[in-house]
Amino acid sequence: MRVLTLQELVGSGLSNERAQSLGATLASVPRDLAPSEIWRRLTARPRARGTSGAAAPPPLSRDLPLATHQLVFAAVYEGWDAAQGPPPVWLPEPEDVASSNLSGLMERRGLATYEALYEFSIRDRAAFWGEAIEQLGVVFRQPPDNILAPGSPTRPRWLPGARYNIVESCLAAAPDQIAIVSAGGPDGALTKLTYAELAASVHRVAGALTAAGFVPDDAIAIDMPMTAEAVIIYLALVRSGLRVISIADSLAAAEVATRLRIASARGLFTAHSIDRGGKRLPLYEKLLPAAPPRTVVLDAGSAALRAGDVTWESFLAAAPARPPEAVIGEPDTITNILFSSGTTGDPKAIPWTQLTPIKAATDAAYHFDVKSHDVIAWPTNLGWMMGPWLIYASLLNRATMALYTDAPTTRAFGEFVSRAAVTVLGLVPSIVKAWRSDDRMRGLDWSQLKCFGSTGEASSEVDQFDLMRMAGYRPVIEYCGGTEIGGGYVTGTLQRPAAPATFSTPALGSELVILDEAGQPTANGEVFLVPPTLGYSQTLLNRDHDEVYFAGTPPGPGGAPLRRHGDQIERLPGGYYRALGRVDDTMNLGGIKVSSAELERVLDVVPGVRRTAAIAVNPPGGGPSELVVYAVVDAAHPHAGDREALLRALNGALKSDLNPLFRITELVLIDAMPVTASNKIMRRELRAGHRRI
Repeated sequence: MRVLTLQELVGSGLSNERAQSLGATLASVPRDLAPSEIWRRLTARPRARGTSGAAAPPPLSRDLPLATHQLVFAAVYEGWDAAQGPPPVWLPEPEDVASSNLSGLMERRGLATYEALYEFSIRDRAAFWGEAIEQLGVVFRQPPDNILAPGSPTRPRWLPGARYNIVESCLAAAPDQIAIVSAGGPDGALTKLTYAELAASVHRVAGALTAAGFVPDDAIAIDMPMTAEAVIIYLALVRSGLRVISIADSLAAAEVATRLRIASARGLFTAHSIDRGGKRLPLYEKLLPAAPPRTVVLDAGSAALRAGDVTWESFLAAAPARPPEAVIGEPDTITNILFSSGTTGDPKAIPWTQLTPIKAATDAAYHFDVKSHDVIAWPTNLGWMMGPWLIYASLLNRATMALYTDAPTTRAFGEFVSRAAVTVLGLVPSIVKAWRSDDRMRGLDWSQLKCFGSTGEASSEVDQFDLMRMAGYRPVIEYCGGTEIGGGYVTGTLQRPAAPATFSTPALGSELVILDEAGQPTANGEVFLVPPTLGYSQTLLNRDHDEVYFAGTPPGPGGAPLRRHGDQIERLPGGYYRALGRVDDTMNLGGIKVSSAELERVLDVVPGVRRTAAIAVNPPGGGPSELVVYAVVDAAHPHAGDREALLRALNGALKSDLNPLFRITELVLIDAMPVTASNKIMRRELRAGHRRI
């Protein structure tokens, strides 16, 4: 560890007195310790002893400036051998490791190390997923004949012979256990729902669905904020054998209409309006141009509704006193239709089956160590995969789901995290970036947190370092996957040290390979997945599944077929990984996956625009992708000479016709678009050229 001078410490933002105190503490640390052990001593909160008094804060307390933490970190790890992997900011405590779900699994299997556990999970996949199903306590009406039937790895048969309804497993916790804690609005009061109350509400809605004439396999859309009512409706639909159509409440009417058409929607649940940041925004009215089928409207009050549409109260009033029996299905029964951007045309319609929840909940149990006493918050929406993921990750692990119905970028959300006693807090990196802009979460007590989760887009090292610091050094579990695999393929674990913006392991039960453009193994290239893994998609509603994911992929280990995924990943020393974005023409903007084609379809019709090309670029130092648009403009149009006016028009089109959350960071005007002989835009050339600007 390099000795820091008083001048350096003061320069990091400390007062002279504070700098002297910290300098003395640093000087007292034995120099013969490993850097990681020195860092642990400086950041780990001592365990409280006895029954009185709180644990003392660590020398590097969270109230010190970020610059001070970064300065000390660099000094501690100066000369660090990069062959060991990235220097860790968080290190697991032995007692926490010993009590984890992973250690329980390792003990049952006689495995001494995490590395041996991972090898077991891909070497004997049937045994691993059998252990996961037992861990979750999945309730079967008819148990499976076995876990994995012999057959094609691209079309595996999981749990053959099993019959069940996954919602029965979601409601299997102790009746008085809290299932949902929620808050939002001006008063921020907490509302709690026990598992018994949740089950009663789900049963009542299921009865109302039957009374309304819906039958199994009907597809019903949900387009509303992630509230307790939305969760109840979701579970009631699945319990009734219906298919949930997941639609994000931020989508424009045209995009909603596309999803209703693709999924053959027979009904819709929505809210009359949404409260965001002190403003009430219309939702039901916004959806009417999409010509939705008969609609149930929550919080409608005395507002006028379209003929045939009903209020939530009227819908519930028709429920019979005795709820219908749950509809029992097979493992591949479709429960949910979600959407993910393809590179052309309509979004891909991806069915989730009764297997997908098991994948989601297994990731939560083993990689986030979710137990029944945990409280999970992950600001999201049922229109994105993390909405259903949150339902299953919490309820199948008999934990508590924390829902905040207003914007998660405000300090009020941070206060909710404290008051709801959240232990696992999932975030999109863009949220963390917003928090850091003015240090708005400063001073909040997040000592109850066990870990963070991060998904949706590439993370910034400095943002994630600061996030760990804000909670008194808790790990960030980076989590990367997709809608079509029901969870993650590369992630972190509480068994391994955590470094900002890196993954420490492939997900248990998932195997990946990284290949270059010639199909050869490389440390930096395109990710391909090695099937089979329980929960991965096997069908698409509006595409040929094999063509999308398997056609033309190179052979994998031992000649196994590889599944295309589209992410670019770098393998780091020490078994770590770093995400580098997408290799195809899709991107993540604010945690929302969207294709260049979808963006350009909206932008190309703006008056004066001849053609556009949308690309995502990662800012210097990493972090969430930024949207850059190249445009060829009609020279005779006023926009040709007014870039700012054109930028406003393009952003206005995105807001009104696609998603108000999308915003162009940079507009580049060019004379001609680089295209192939078949007139396809060469976006890779644009991306390479932008890096040189």
